[in-house]
Amino acid sequence: MQTKRSNPWAWWAFWIGLLGLVLMPIPLFIGLILGGGLAAIAAILAVIALFKSRHAGGRGIAPAIIAGVFVLLTYGGISIGGGVIW
Repeated sequence: MQTKRSNPWAWWAFWIGLLGLVLMPIPLFIGLILGGGLAAIAAILAVIALFKSRHAGGRGIAPAIIAGVFVLLTYGGISIGGGVIW
């Protein structure tokens, strides 16, 4: 019997998106660059993971969607001043 493997693209998107969300509040544009950059990478990986999950029997959809939520929260935080001001 073959074990089911998860979608590694989705998990990479999840962890990179979480890291971007955690680093976003660092002031003086450091969080803007680190958090925003990692969120952009996580968004690309999440889209790839969603396309790959269609061919993997639906595995990896949840972490990919949660990564997308992390990306939205990161950019939402940046839009209200996170990573830019104290």
